[in-house]
Amino acid sequence: MPFALLEDRALISVSGPDAEHFLQNILTTDLDALRSGEAKPGALLSPQGKILFDFLISRAGDNGFQLECRADIADDFVRRLMLYRLRAKAEIAKQDQLFVTVSWGDDSTASLFDSIGADSTALADTRFRDVAVRRAYGGEAKDGGDPNAWLTLRVGNGIAESGSDYQLGDAFPHDVLLDETGGVGFKKGCYVGQEVVSRMQHRGTARRRVLIAVAAGSLPPAGTEVTVNGRPVGILGSVSGGRGIAIARIDRVKAALDASEAIMAGEIPLVLAIPAWAKFSFPQDTVNAEEA
Repeated sequence: MPFALLEDRALISVSGPDAEHFLQNILTTDLDALRSGEAKPGALLSPQGKILFDFLISRAGDNGFQLECRADIADDFVRRLMLYRLRAKAEIAKQDQLFVTVSWGDDSTASLFDSIGADSTALADTRFRDVAVRRAYGGEAKDGGDPNAWLTLRVGNGIAESGSDYQLGDAFPHDVLLDETGGVGFKKGCYVGQEVVSRMQHRGTARRRVLIAVAAGSLPPAGTEVTVNGRPVGILGSVSGGRGIAIARIDRVKAALDASEAIMAGEIPLVLAIPAWAKFSFPQDTVNAEEA
């Protein structure tokens, strides 16, 4: 079974009698829908609805949660959670020197995680629809696995992550498909930034979306602008050979497709496609795409 050790991840634990109520009131994820054995995506937003921190959240016992995030933002994330905690009976702590192992495919995960000393109770990464992906915490770094294969899998499925695909503070949840991957609870109560996100959902005003970029040869590096006739329509994120993640204005992409105009990343022509599992579609009315 293919696997990869992710060395750039950290784990934050939140536990105590008020942990679930506390997190439910500030995070986008609906914890009422979070089952044991699942790792769901989510975000902590600014009041304006922009993503400040992204993570995968899972249950840890009766009154505990684990929030897996980028290691370089973990300390800031802990501080922000502390600010919101107030008098809630919840303990917040970063777990140091913890290994995150991800595996995918149909083979047994237990033997794999046992071999590296990780928790064999693997969590299902619910962002992936067409392949079974499991995550485990702990163990020893005996073998790094195949990080390039993991990147290829993530890119091929259009799963965007901050840092490599977008910058924190610069994206709404809809931009990075948290509305489609179960990272936003539209039936839960209020949370930080909820009004903006709900308005985008109900009005259908999300224009920036994750698309999969495909080129005949190798794509240029992350951060390269995606353009049509020299006008920017998006930007490349993670790249694996001739495939990459792009966050782009779908109205402008559709207008280019309708007009048979070339879509470029630097000097490389490419095709932009909606991830196969996603439910959104290109807009039908693109008359005013350039003026919007």
